[in-house]
Amino acid sequence: MVSEYRTSDHDTLRMDYRNPFVELEPIGNEIAAVNGALEMLVEAGILPHTNYDHDKLLAHRKAVAELFEIPWTAITPRMQRLLYAINAIHQPRNMIAAGVFCGNTFFSNAGAAAGPGKCYEAANVIGVEIKTEEAERAEHNVRKIDPTGLAKVVAADAIDVVAEFPDPINLLYLDADGDERRGKGIYLDILEAGYEKMPRGAIVLAHNSLNCAERLAYYLEHVRDPANFASSVNVLFDDQGLEVSVK
Repeated sequence: MVSEYRTSDHDTLRMDYRNPFVELEPIGNEIAAVNGALEMLVEAGILPHTNYDHDKLLAHRKAVAELFEIPWTAITPRMQRLLYAINAIHQPRNMIAAGVFCGNTFFSNAGAAAGPGKCYEAANVIGVEIKTEEAERAEHNVRKIDPTGLAKVVAADAIDVVAEFPDPINLLYLDADGDERRGKGIYLDILEAGYEKMPRGAIVLAHNSLNCAERLAYYLEHVRDPANFASSVNVLFDDQGLEVSVK
């Protein structure tokens, strides 16, 4: 099943990429937009329910705002909340995030398993960044918020990390960039490297499903094919978008 969740303001909601924690809207509006997306994910059979701890999300957000060095990000507060909520509800034992830059998007996912937003026990929470200097900054950020070492960032090619991961992958987050020819199209290469390791019910999250839709055409065609995934929903509540697919 393929569905779309679209808010009326998805194309007008704007953020200052270099000031990611400026309030864009009343918190109630943010919650309502995310709840609407979660409800559709439940209807599509991707999530079992919509319940997550709002206070833990805010504790996570506060810690990231205070501790992370973020030169810029396109992750809106809505998207941060949605990524956290999906992980908090799905509770993946093993989560891999591909293309994490400074670690902000990685920890939007990982924050349900580590740090002040922790709400469940995970086995592996891994962020992958191919640029060494960015991976080092991301790891430095993560260590300030997760002293346990559970959440970690490695400098590597995400295709290799996913292909060599020895355990089932329960959630895969995609936000990587390939070379000039592939760009965001590398999502499909990363997914294919780990597809056989993803059990039934595993979730794939693909950022930029709206603003990079052309580059993601083959990826979107693949995850929306019922031969490959049971259900896929395109969440459009900001100018970036998130394709959420379940195997």
